[in-house]
Amino acid sequence: MKYRGWPDTGELVVGEVDEIADFGVFVDLDEYQEKRGLCHISEVASGWIKNVRDHVREGQTVVAKVLDVDKSAQQIDLSVKDVNEHQRKETIQKWKNEQKADNWMEIAFGEEIDDERYSAVANALLTEFESLYDGFEQAAIHGHEALEPVTLDDAEIDAIVETARQNVSVPYVTVTGYVDLSCPSGAGVDEIKSALRAAEGDAESISDEIDLEVTYVGAPEYRIRVQAPDYQTAESALETAAARADDSLVADGGTVQYHRDRRTEDE
Repeated sequence: MKYRGWPDTGELVVGEVDEIADFGVFVDLDEYQEKRGLCHISEVASGWIKNVRDHVREGQTVVAKVLDVDKSAQQIDLSVKDVNEHQRKETIQKWKNEQKADNWMEIAFGEEIDDERYSAVANALLTEFESLYDGFEQAAIHGHEALEPVTLDDAEIDAIVETARQNVSVPYVTVTGYVDLSCPSGAGVDEIKSALRAAEGDAESISDEIDLEVTYVGAPEYRIRVQAPDYQTAESALETAAARADDSLVADGGTVQYHRDRRTEDE
């Protein structure tokens, strides 16, 4: 997505070197429509520079810091040397993510989507999310629920969710806990099975973003494995699953011990 405005002073921008002169480097700003910046030779690299081409080449993608913007003169002053390696990598990753989001927009709404509709959808997403990429990622994780605050019609939301679910690779985390189940009553085996079913939950207690599995380790120990988009969600789901087992078995006269480390020697 290319912005029609101007970058802010201090902003980190991504661009392509399209001309090299003795006094500096001209950079075509990838994220801004028809905007070109100049990186003076003194801002290309630290120390004395004999030949600018020893440091940059035409066609190279660079990350630069905006030093000054003069709209009346149509001039943007840039610095490449003021960007450290961490900033460069982080900015490039965000830029790559937004390129992916641009592609997803075309998949969702067609390659022939006009600028007006693209801007309308993009602005609606950017009102609720930090970036288009973030909007698609949240749609992939949470589905339609993530887009409830977004002012788009049902067909547009359906298109975004479907595209996100098919194309976005969601980073998941996995956490594991264990429960020791025992029940001295005559129907103890059945009561333990009921507690395990309670731990596994159902469609009402487990959201689509969570994958929860309960497996046998060795009497009386069972493993609860949770996969979720983030640690907070995963930990909460794990503790809630153990609590469901506890509520079920204790009500039938049994006991439940929840712990994070496996106690049996062999699986």
